[in-house]
Amino acid sequence: MVIIITQDNFEKEIAQATKPVVLDIYATWCGPCQQMKPVFEKLAQEMGDQYIFASINVDEARELAIRYGVTSIPTFVFVKGGQIKGKEVGFIGKDSLKEKIKTYLG
Repeated sequence: MVIIITQDNFEKEIAQATKPVVLDIYATWCGPCQQMKPVFEKLAQEMGDQYIFASINVDEARELAIRYGVTSIPTFVFVKGGQIKGKEVGFIGKDSLKEKIKTYLG
């Protein structure tokens, strides 16, 4: 399951997360973002027991996108223990994204 992150639930869902977090920062008007959506959802189904999968819409939570230094979308941010462990930008294939998750978050 992918959690939709807003300014209101960020603290509870991300800042206080007990599992590592994979963030998908996107926009509805972004073509590559829309291509990544099913890939991200599939990985959430496969790896959701180990990681939290969450999405931030840049148009609805601009402050959070700024907080993570997002300059292009889609951006994937890997967070563990409240710290950013890595960041990837652009379309990433499912297997590559899975490897990035394991590399950054263990």
